[in-house]
Amino acid sequence: MRIRNIASIGCCLMMMACSSPSVPEVFTESKSLPKIYPDYTNVTIPINLAPLTFELDEEADEMIARYAVGDEEIIFANKAQPDIEDWRKLTEKAKGGAISVDVYVRHADQWTHYKPFSIFVSPDSIDCYLSYRLIHPSFVSYEALTINQRCLENYDESVIYDNILCSFEKDAQCINCHNYQQYNPERMQFHARQNNGGTIIAYDGHVKKVNMRNDSILSAGVYPAWHPWLKLIVYSTNLTAQSFHTTHHNKIEVYDSESDLITYDIDKGEVSNLENDPHELEVFPAWAPDGKTLYYCSAHFEWQDSTLTKIDEIIKRSQDIKYNIYRKRFNPETMSFSSRELVFSADSLNKSATLPRISPDGRYLMFALAEYGVFHIWHHDADLWLLDLQTGEARAMQEINSPDTESYHAWSSNGKWVVFSSRRDDGTYTRPFFAHINKDGKGTKPFELPSADPDYHRQFMRCYNIPEFMHGPVTIKPQTFADILQGDGEPVTYKNPR
Repeated sequence: MRIRNIASIGCCLMMMACSSPSVPEVFTESKSLPKIYPDYTNVTIPINLAPLTFELDEEADEMIARYAVGDEEIIFANKAQPDIEDWRKLTEKAKGGAISVDVYVRHADQWTHYKPFSIFVSPDSIDCYLSYRLIHPSFVSYEALTINQRCLENYDESVIYDNILCSFEKDAQCINCHNYQQYNPERMQFHARQNNGGTIIAYDGHVKKVNMRNDSILSAGVYPAWHPWLKLIVYSTNLTAQSFHTTHHNKIEVYDSESDLITYDIDKGEVSNLENDPHELEVFPAWAPDGKTLYYCSAHFEWQDSTLTKIDEIIKRSQDIKYNIYRKRFNPETMSFSSRELVFSADSLNKSATLPRISPDGRYLMFALAEYGVFHIWHHDADLWLLDLQTGEARAMQEINSPDTESYHAWSSNGKWVVFSSRRDDGTYTRPFFAHINKDGKGTKPFELPSADPDYHRQFMRCYNIPEFMHGPVTIKPQTFADILQGDGEPVTYKNPR
């Protein structure tokens, strides 16, 4: 908040309590909404969300803000920061309705009352925990990598795994791809590359490290998709490179020179190739909630220049690479997959589709769409799209998208909310945004992950990557993960696919 000569102390009192702060008695009216950060004007939130805090995003001498529902109100000076108890009183009273917010701003001796706005309170709750990877925007500093979890009902945050526990300079590793079976924090996995490389799998209290490398597959598995109930995970296995542009507006590009799909049987320790066409780049598997359909993305790529290495040709022709969305039927009894079927032809639009995610009721498929390539989190044109699997209609989610990047996204377990990574604030840092989705697939205005201090995200120099909902917190200690990661991984055996 930009307040001149005023200490930023977020005082608040209930109406029945004593004295200040108080609403000004003399003011002029403005027809404009106030400029606040985060922008929580006219957003829809879940009934169980932590308090929304905000500050004024313009130069002023003082701000007074009032949250009200009926005869219940809270008044703040300079920063709107409700405590949890008062916030719960307001949200319960506003359930199915709205909290009304008034903002008064003083410049010298003149107060201005801005156009009031609402915070709509949906009776639909949201999963109580969210996990994400925190990383520098350059994606090159390994020691600072963590996988964190945040309680969405308050501001509590803790570390699931901290890379510094077994990572230092040249002996570092990258950690990524945390994933859960049906939002269950006791059934999770994440992956480490380079030093101490391997896949950590936790299942109902048992934790193991798996060395998934095998001569019959390209590499260890990434981008996991855990079957809804079977102890089966589908991965893509990729030969990946990264380059930096000097003039292109997308400064960083991540490429796969080869990528396939594999399956991993947790109990048997077996891997099998699922899709490994040399002219297809398969990636981003995702299960339908019924466990009978696997969705994924694939780009057709014909090698043309024998004088170049594969990665050099991929880099040279990177903007020609367009991914479509496919699916394969799966029989859980026979553990067999059908041939692939085209679901969405992005290349017919001269676009590239990635990251398919299916709603819990199985009706909608949300994905990211950009001009080209596979790593849309670095593409400023990336938007979220929604495909109705009943009607086959696909559309850009204009009500959710911004002029900048929208990428990694996930559905809440009740299918009423989505979370996604967006660079809309400053074009550099990805932060989690949430939106309510109704039965017709329409989204509400997105809102940013709330913080105790509304200025927190503008001071926190990390990107939030791969947000995933959970029913509760991971309780395994970070040091336990580190100790297992530093040990030897269980080898896998290769099984020829049927």
